[in-house]
Amino acid sequence: MIRIDSVTKRYPDGTVAVDRLSLEIPDRSITVLVGPSGCGKTTTLRMINRMVEPSEGRILLDGADVKEQPVNTLRRSMGYVIQNAGLFQHRTIVDNIATVPRLLGWGKQKSRARAVELMERVGLDPALAKRYPYQLSGGQQQRVGVARALAADPPVLLMDEPFSAVDPVVRKGLQEELLRIQDELGKTIVFVTHDIDEAIRLGTMVAVLRTGGRLAQYAPPAELLTHPADAFVEDFLGTDRGIRRLSFFGTAELELLTSPIVAVDSTAEQIAARARADVPYLLVTGLDGRPLGWSEPGDLTGGRIDPARLLPHGRPFVRGGESLRAALDCAVLSPTGWAVGVDDTGRAVGVVSQQTIGAAIRAAHAGGPANAEGRTEAGEHAGADAKAVR
Repeated sequence: MIRIDSVTKRYPDGTVAVDRLSLEIPDRSITVLVGPSGCGKTTTLRMINRMVEPSEGRILLDGADVKEQPVNTLRRSMGYVIQNAGLFQHRTIVDNIATVPRLLGWGKQKSRARAVELMERVGLDPALAKRYPYQLSGGQQQRVGVARALAADPPVLLMDEPFSAVDPVVRKGLQEELLRIQDELGKTIVFVTHDIDEAIRLGTMVAVLRTGGRLAQYAPPAELLTHPADAFVEDFLGTDRGIRRLSFFGTAELELLTSPIVAVDSTAEQIAARARADVPYLLVTGLDGRPLGWSEPGDLTGGRIDPARLLPHGRPFVRGGESLRAALDCAVLSPTGWAVGVDDTGRAVGVVSQQTIGAAIRAAHAGGPANAEGRTEAGEHAGADAKAVR
C-alpha cells in the first residue's frame, strides 16, 4: 500500500529530520513508528499525506507518487488522528465525525447517519451525538477522533500518538478498541508512538528510528524482541524485553492440574482425596465452578467450608485466551505462588505453579513463538490461541 523510498527531510537551517528512510508498509496492517524524541516519527507520518514535503526521495501510495495527487484529494483519502483528538469545539460530536463526508459532498442526512454508525463501532453511546467535545472525557474524545478519521472509509489511517494524553486504563481500552476495529475493517494504519510497549502490542511491523531520522530496525515485534539489531535497539527495548516476549506465547498447551480443586460443598472424604503432597494448597470453587480462594487442606472442614476464611485466589488467566506473560503475572501475584486458569465463562479449569510456567517459558523460548508462524501478537496468527493472546 505505502512505499517510502529513500526519503530525506532537510530543513533550511540544515537540520535533517529524516535521513534516507526506506520502508515497505504492508497493506491491511498496523505499522508502528517508534523511537526517541527527534527521530523523525511524526515528520515521516506527515510526509505521507504531504503536510510536510520531503526534500528527497519518493512516497508511493498504491504505486503512485503522492506528489502527483492534488494535496486536498490526498488528505481526504486518508484518515488522520492526533493527540487530544483535535476536535472542533463549536460542533457537536455527530457533526465532528461527519466533517470529511460533508467535504466530499455527501448529503447532511447521509453524513450524520454514517457518523452515528461509527459512534457505535468505536464504542460510543449514540446518545452523545448532540453533545460538544468539552462535555466528553478524554477517552471519549479520542474515540470521536478515530470515528472522524474512519468516516469516509479511507483505506489508510495515520495516527500520531493518539492515545498518549489519556490515563493508562483508558489507553489500554483504546488500544483494544483499535485492534478490534482493525480486525473488522482491515485498514492500512501507520501509527506513531514513543511507547515501546504500545508499539509491541499494536504493531504488525515496528520501525525503530534513531535520532536524526535513520532506521535502526524494521521487523515484527516478536523478532524485534528476540533479535535486536544492535545495542541502540536493545537499549531502547529495555531490560525486560524477555518478559515482553512472553506475550507472544499462548497458554492453550500449558499443563494445568485439576486434582487440587474442591467445591465449596465437598465432603471430608473428597477433600482428603484431593490433597496432594506436591501441592500445599487446594483451590475452593463455588457451586458454579468459579474460584473462591485457596486453603491448606487441613484448614477445610467437609461440608462447611467458609469462603470468608480462604486466601484470595488472585487474578485468574483465561487458558488459551491469554499469554504466558499473563499466567506468570497471575502466579507471581498469587499468595500461594500458584495461578488459576479459567475458561471463557470464568469457571476454574485448573491450577499451575510458577515452576511449571517456568518450564513452559523455557520450552517456548527454545522453540519460538507458539502457533504464530513468525507472525506477531497484533498481526495475523495461525491459530485461535495465538490470536487471542493479543
